[in-house]
Amino acid sequence: MTVGIAAFAALGCAAGAFYWLHAKGAEPIPEVAVPEPPGFREAPPAEKPATAATPVSVFNTDPKKAALPADTGLPLRAGEVLEYTANVSKLDNVATLRLQVAGRGNFVGRSAWHLQAFAHTENPLRMVFELDDQFDSYSDAATMASLQYEMHLSERGQKVESVQRMTTTGKEPAPADATAARVLPGTRDPLGMMQYLRNVDWTKTPEVSSPVYDGHKLYDARARLRASSADVVVPAGNYKASKIEIRVFENGVEMKDANFTLYLANNAAHTPVLLEAVMPFATARVELSKAQ
Repeated sequence: MTVGIAAFAALGCAAGAFYWLHAKGAEPIPEVAVPEPPGFREAPPAEKPATAATPVSVFNTDPKKAALPADTGLPLRAGEVLEYTANVSKLDNVATLRLQVAGRGNFVGRSAWHLQAFAHTENPLRMVFELDDQFDSYSDAATMASLQYEMHLSERGQKVESVQRMTTTGKEPAPADATAARVLPGTRDPLGMMQYLRNVDWTKTPEVSSPVYDGHKLYDARARLRASSADVVVPAGNYKASKIEIRVFENGVEMKDANFTLYLANNAAHTPVLLEAVMPFATARVELSKAQ
């Protein structure tokens, strides 16, 4: 049950973390530093002319191939920080989660957003399941397709580092400090998927689907608008929000024992204010506590 709680707290990220920890079994756990990948540099401001010079990634030294196109990225806000508290069944504040947009830059010659999540369990759960995890996503600025997904995990004293470079062909070599993850075109990681759902125009597109890779398995996530103006009360305040139902499929079969509902505030930022999750062993609410 504690593993499931932690997974909810990370909005799907910690599920992949759990699989990685236990897939390693008795193998030695490495201690690895977490530097920002080389070549990630702040992109030019959106108002800069498309013909202006742009930074070049060290992964691609050909300026013709490395130049960034005109700004067509989704309107994320660099520096945004969203803090959440997780409640499970009758237990309040069993875990905390922070989502933040670290910045935008040039990653592997493509304009990308650097997204981060930090998950921590709180007492009394922390006394039996200590979790301090960090997740980093480098996602295409226009589509939120995952370019690289990182899990820096510390759970029950075990530490695991996973850096996975996405490839749709299996032919692109991963750098020495990463492994290649073969995915479908357009695959998003959990952090990129969250930002993608925020930027869907639900008044014109009531249903979307996307392959999602959680660091271990590839799923098909299907999201549908269920209500356009639901009342939501969370520690951060009262909101009118769009209610989005999320169904998850594995190998074409729906996971019937789990369902998720995401509430996006009807404000300019479409802030995720609440995630409700139902699983066989518990129900959970991940509530927005602070937005910066």
